[in-house]
Amino acid sequence: MARRIVYGLFPGVAILLAVGAALGQGMQTFTNEQAARRHCPADTIVWLNTSTANYHFKDDPWYGRTQRGSYVCKVEADKDGMRAWTSPK
Repeated sequence: MARRIVYGLFPGVAILLAVGAALGQGMQTFTNEQAARRHCPADTIVWLNTSTANYHFKDDPWYGRTQRGSYVCKVEADKDGMRAWTSPK
């Protein structure tokens, strides 16, 4: 049974490693807004949807609400090639 549990974790670990590689090494990600604010007090905090590499501002309905994501500093997200989400027309 323990072996089944360990093998069941492999896909999750692979996804986390892929997301980490996609995010680049320069950008710090945070599970809460306060931690991100402490890391970059002079920058705008955005919610990064790690599935799409789009970020959302605080006034956006998707801010902190996508299934996969992290709070990040906007400057670091921009440097790593992330982009602001724009509403489809």
